[in-house]
Amino acid sequence: MNIPTVETERLLLRAWRDADLDAYAVMVGDPETMRFIGGPLARPDAWRSMAYQLGHWVLRGHGMWAVERKSDGALIGRIGVQRPETWPAIEIAWTLGQPFRNQGYATEAAKASMDWGFQKLPVARLVSLIDPANVPSQNVAKRLGQTKGGPATLFAQGSAFNVDVWEITRDLWTSS
Repeated sequence: MNIPTVETERLLLRAWRDADLDAYAVMVGDPETMRFIGGPLARPDAWRSMAYQLGHWVLRGHGMWAVERKSDGALIGRIGVQRPETWPAIEIAWTLGQPFRNQGYATEAAKASMDWGFQKLPVARLVSLIDPANVPSQNVAKRLGQTKGGPATLFAQGSAFNVDVWEITRDLWTSS
């Protein structure tokens, strides 16, 4: 599977590498970073998460990219287009490590992911599934032009998660 690289002004959205594990394990091991998405992961689970990201590309033809800051090569997060089993639609999702927040990176990379998704996938809408208490992610969704829809329940890692479905239609994306 050839995972495309998407470039923005400051970021590379690229395939995962084994060398990403150290930085990724720190990021997903942080309770604050992971508080809305199932809690922190131990290092072996971080590796499994990276393998999941790659496997999603193989099985679905789209997935989450490793996000690298161009200025210094730092792995800052994971952002992309995914649809795990039972998700209500294809999702634009993002997770950034704490040191990389509040700098516009999430919006920049999520916008590139959304553009890629609408350009490459035959979908009428893309969603972001956001915990109702996750105000920073709601703000990113608003900057992407998404609007809040109804609630949904996601099942992952043996747990149920209540989320709000934020969405943007292809027609709205095309007109903006």
